[in-house]
Amino acid sequence: MPTIIHIDDIADPRIEPYRDIRERDLVGRAGCFVAEGRVVIEKAVASPLFRLDSLLIAARRLDAMADVLSQLDDTTPVFVATQDVVDGIAGFPLHRGLLAIGRRVAPPGAEQLLGSLPESANVLVLSAIANHDNMGGIFRNAAAFGVKAVFLDADCCDPLYRKAIRVSVGAALLVPFARFSHGTDIVGLLEGRGFQVAALSPRGRIELTELIVAKRNALMLGAEGAGLSADILARAHSVRLSMAGDFDSLNVATTSGIVLHHLRAAATG
Repeated sequence: MPTIIHIDDIADPRIEPYRDIRERDLVGRAGCFVAEGRVVIEKAVASPLFRLDSLLIAARRLDAMADVLSQLDDTTPVFVATQDVVDGIAGFPLHRGLLAIGRRVAPPGAEQLLGSLPESANVLVLSAIANHDNMGGIFRNAAAFGVKAVFLDADCCDPLYRKAIRVSVGAALLVPFARFSHGTDIVGLLEGRGFQVAALSPRGRIELTELIVAKRNALMLGAEGAGLSADILARAHSVRLSMAGDFDSLNVATTSGIVLHHLRAAATG
């Protein structure tokens, strides 16, 4: 079992990383992330991609978390406080009563992650996805449909932002991801690794149902509004989803789920 440390003062320096959670969401945590709630913490504990530095738990939740805590290293501190103290530390009512601070273990570079993928693989490539709800939803879909990796361009938001992790239901802690640097020829790099690149756009040249699924598929998604660049759409297989009436677009997370289901069904059908 990990070390249980009882906290009764919100100014205790040992719980400094948990103080004013929402304000720190805006400025970052020097490589760390916050996991909130039992389901997310369970995934963080089980994931080989991350490790937890510590946990902060409302005393009323301690017994119910015993099975999860038993999986932690003996040196991991678990701070326990009353609900009022936990709320005071976090800076808002923390109804779940559960927080953890963690970090990635040896995060891979984009080319390293590409080189580690199996012969048959579907991956997601995201461009300028700045909304954390969308990022979380995309990672949830990635986990649900067996995506082997998610790649982000330099303009995407952080999948390890607290809200993104929560919306992903912890999937952001399970699906490997890496970020391309500015100026990377993403389409060329993917094609060089044997991936068929499909770029989603209302202006796509073919319908999703016309896409012939390959052994290796890279699905590219852009931000709502601007979408993917003209260069990417010209070089990739540009794909559209048919819709009723004059409607021409869906939420990007919804789109990812539809297309990933198509890819998985084609591979297993």
